[in-house]
Amino acid sequence: MENIWLIISKPDNVPIVGLILLIVLFTWMSFSQARKNDRQSNDD
Repeated sequence: MENIWLIISKPDNVPIVGLILLIVLFTWMSFSQARKNDRQSNDD
C-alpha cells in the first residue's frame, strides 16, 4: 500500500488520479439517471 501511495502522490500522477475519480463519478451519475429514466418509461 505504501508503494501505491508513493506512485499516486507524485505530482505527474495527481491529475491522472483526479481524472479517474471524475470518470467514476460521471459514470455513476449517468447510470443513476438512466435507472430513473427507465422507471419513468415503464410506468406507462
